[in-house]
Amino acid sequence: MTATVSAHTMLDAYVDALTTGQTFEQFFTDDVTIEMMGTSLAAHGRDDVAAFIRWGHQVAFASTIEFGATLVDPDGRQAAMELVFRGTHMAEFAGIPATGRDVQVRYSVHYDLTDDGISALRVYGLAQGLVDALTAAAPA
Repeated sequence: MTATVSAHTMLDAYVDALTTGQTFEQFFTDDVTIEMMGTSLAAHGRDDVAAFIRWGHQVAFASTIEFGATLVDPDGRQAAMELVFRGTHMAEFAGIPATGRDVQVRYSVHYDLTDDGISALRVYGLAQGLVDALTAAAPA
């Protein structure tokens, strides 16, 4: 099995666990990090990263994710996914009190991968996209 196929297999299993409410943190290394690029939002360590992801998807928003293209480099050490976040704003996010507003934001996540799992997630476009969606003038 090539490194690229193995990385795809791991990411597919991670996405399945994440979207079906299973334990997804098993795919993280002990020292995993997540960064919301362009913000100061970040978490470090398996438990804190899992809690950060759950907070965004189950507390701040009631959300679903649509997964698009996945690209993996030839050595299987880095990957990128395009995603669509759909959710209802349920609790304070980025200083914005709960609005009940439905949002949809296209974003990407870039992953660093090791033999032990996902060691870093860098999220591009989601935080700013959510702020923009939440602060835009309400439709007439």
